[in-house]
Amino acid sequence: MGKIYFTADFHLGHKNIIKYCKRPFKSLKEMDDTIISNVNKIVTKDDLIYHIGDFAFRGKSAREYEKLIKSPIVHILGNHDYNNGVRSKIISAIMEFGGKIIFAQHHPPRNINEIPLGCDFVICGHVHEKWKYQIIDGIPIINVGVDVWEFKPISIYSLMRYYHKILKGYI
Repeated sequence: MGKIYFTADFHLGHKNIIKYCKRPFKSLKEMDDTIISNVNKIVTKDDLIYHIGDFAFRGKSAREYEKLIKSPIVHILGNHDYNNGVRSKIISAIMEFGGKIIFAQHHPPRNINEIPLGCDFVICGHVHEKWKYQIIDGIPIINVGVDVWEFKPISIYSLMRYYHKILKGYI
């Protein structure tokens, strides 16, 4: 097994997302090609990507886009993933990395009651460029969406470093 990466909100095939999120692309093709190229410059076939929702928009099937990406993808469903061919039934997940418990779901929690007990931090998407992280009752909520990570996935190691910087007040 290779490295583990997290990302969200590709919205491949979704032309209007360029305008909605002020993405720096002149066309849908440029956006799709850039995101896929950025991913493939980072990952290998031995790596694994957790995509935390909104992989592709209606039209071209998610499976067609998946074939263009080097590594396998585990999908956690987003609100735009119900009619795009994503086969996942995963709505949320609790994972452990480096002794930290991470809760992953597309929508960020609105309050502490939506975060499972014992979680050290939450990763989400859905908020696009609006914020990179926020804190709810001392628990960091980190947006892993491409809009705040230069249209690239973030490795588990970088995510853990970012989490520790938040805790220490460095960012």
